[in-house]
Amino acid sequence: MTTEEKLQHFYEVSIESAKEEASKAISEYKASLEENLEKHKKEKQAASENQFKIESENAAREINKALSSEHLHIKRRLSKKQQELQEKLFDEVEEMLQTFLATPQYEDWLEEKIKKALEAAGEDQAEIYLSSGDQTLAEEMEKRTGIRPLISQTSFIGGIRAVIPDKNILIDYTLLTMLENEKENFNFDGGLNHE
Repeated sequence: MTTEEKLQHFYEVSIESAKEEASKAISEYKASLEENLEKHKKEKQAASENQFKIESENAAREINKALSSEHLHIKRRLSKKQQELQEKLFDEVEEMLQTFLATPQYEDWLEEKIKKALEAAGEDQAEIYLSSGDQTLAEEMEKRTGIRPLISQTSFIGGIRAVIPDKNILIDYTLLTMLENEKENFNFDGGLNHE
C-alpha cells in the first residue's frame, strides 16, 4: 500500500469514525431533548391540571356562595310573606270574633264559661269579670247564671276572667288570651307537602 493509499484509508476511517461519533452524539442529544420534552410536557400537563383544579374549586366556591346568598334571600322573602299572610289571617280571625260577639251563640258561650268557672270554685267565692265591651250583657248573664258579673276596666275582646281568691286561682276564658295563644303557637305549614 502506498502512502497515498494509506492516507486515503486513514482519511476514510477517520471520516467514518467521526460520522459514527457525530451520529452517536446527535442520537444522544436527540434522546436527551426528547426526554426533556416529555418531562416538560408532563410538568406543563400537571401544572395545567392543577390550575384547572384550582379554577374549578374557585368557581364551585363562587357558585355555592351565590346559591347560599340567593337561598338566604328567598328564605327572607318567604318569611316576610308568611308573616304578612299570618297577620292577614289573624286580622280575619279578629273580624270573625267581632261578628261572633254580636250573635246569640256568644251569650250561650259566655254562660257556659261562667258556669264552668263557678263549678271550679265549688263552695268558694268566685269573682267573674266580663270584658269592658260586654257591659250590656251583665244583666243577661246574671239572669242565666245567678251571679252578677263584674266589668273589667280593660277590654279582652270577649269572654270571662274568674278569680277564686280562697284558692288563689285565676281562670282565663278570654278571647284575647285564646287569640294570643293561637298566634304564639301558630305554625305556618304550607306548600307542596301540606296542600
